[in-house]
Amino acid sequence: MAPTEAGQHPRMALALAAHDASGRVTPIRISRRDTGDDDVAIQVLYCGVCHSDLHTVKNEWRTAIYPVVPGHEIAGLVTEVGKNVTKFNVGDKVGVGCMANTCQSCESCEEGLENYCSKITFTYNSRDRDGTVTSGGYSDMVVVNQSFVIRFPDGMPLDKGAPLLCAGITVYTPMKYHGLNEPGKHIGIIGLGGLGHVAVKFAKAFGMRVTVISTSPEKREEAVEKLGADAFVVSSDANQMRAAKGTMHGIINTASASMSMYPYLALLKPQGKMILLGLPEKPLQISAFSLVSGGKTMAGSCMGSIRDTQEMMDFAAKHELTADIEVVGAEDVNDALERLAKGDVRYRFVIDVGNTLVAA
Repeated sequence: MAPTEAGQHPRMALALAAHDASGRVTPIRISRRDTGDDDVAIQVLYCGVCHSDLHTVKNEWRTAIYPVVPGHEIAGLVTEVGKNVTKFNVGDKVGVGCMANTCQSCESCEEGLENYCSKITFTYNSRDRDGTVTSGGYSDMVVVNQSFVIRFPDGMPLDKGAPLLCAGITVYTPMKYHGLNEPGKHIGIIGLGGLGHVAVKFAKAFGMRVTVISTSPEKREEAVEKLGADAFVVSSDANQMRAAKGTMHGIINTASASMSMYPYLALLKPQGKMILLGLPEKPLQISAFSLVSGGKTMAGSCMGSIRDTQEMMDFAAKHELTADIEVVGAEDVNDALERLAKGDVRYRFVIDVGNTLVAA
C-alpha cells in the first residue's frame, strides 16, 4: 500500500472473516475508517493466531458479532499518519495488540492500566465508541489511534515478534507486578503452550529458576533442552509433585482446564503467589485451607497496558527473545485453527498476511 495523505480516500480492506459458529473463515471485503488526525494506518504483514481467535469465531464465549475478523497480534508497516501523530512516521515497523481504544479518562486509564478500563474496545469483535464493530489483523490493513500502536524495536522480527503482542504481554505483566521477575527466585509455569513457552523465556531472561509443570511427560526434553527450563515436573506423578512441594516463590498458570488447585498451591512457599492467565469454562476447585494456612495468594491478570507492552517488546529485543512460530498462508488459516483446537502447534501460528492474503 503506497503512502498517502491522511483522509484522501475511503478505506476498503481484504480480510478473512468467520460468518457463523463453524468458525471457518473466508475472504471478505471490509471498510476501514479514514485515517483521522490521531490515527495510524498500517499495512499488515503478519498476524498471530491466538486461542482467543478460535474461541471467538466459534462463539464459545457467546460474544461473537458476525462477521468476525479476528487477530490481535498484528505486525506491519506504517503507511499513513494523521496530522496530530507524533510518535510514528511512514515506514516504521509497528504492532497492535489486544486493545484498539479505551475511555482514556477513568481511574485505570489515568493510572496507565487501560487494559482494565471498563469501556475498553478490543481490537476485534468489539463495539468502538462510534458504534462500529472492530475488525482485527486477519486483514491487509488496519487503522488505529496512535495511543494503541506499539513500536517494533530494531532487531525484532515482525513474524516472531507478533505473538508477543498478546502472549508476551500476558505473561510479562504478572511477572512484573507480582515480583516474579527477580533473579534467583523460583517460578513454576503450568502448561507449555503458546503462553507457557514464552513465560519460560521471559522468566529465564529475568534470571529466575524455572520449573515447567505439565501433564505431558513427552514435553520434558523440549522444556529443558530447547527452552532452557531448569526442571520439569509431571503433574500426575505424585513423587515428582511431592519433591517440588514448597519450593516455588510463584506460579504462572497458563492452563485453561478446570482442575483442583490444591496440588499446585502446595508447590508454593509460604506467601507464594499463583497467577491465573487461563480461562476455564468451569469453576476452579480451591480449598480455602490451601491459601490461608500458608498465607498464599491467588490472583488473575489480563493482558497489559500499552506502556508495559512497549517495555516488554524492548526487553524482548534486548534479550533476543521471540515466540516459536509456524508461519502459514492465508489459504491455510482454517487448517491452522483446526490444529490449534487439537493443540497441534509449536507454539504459535502466524499468518503471512502480506504475501498470501490476496484477492481471488
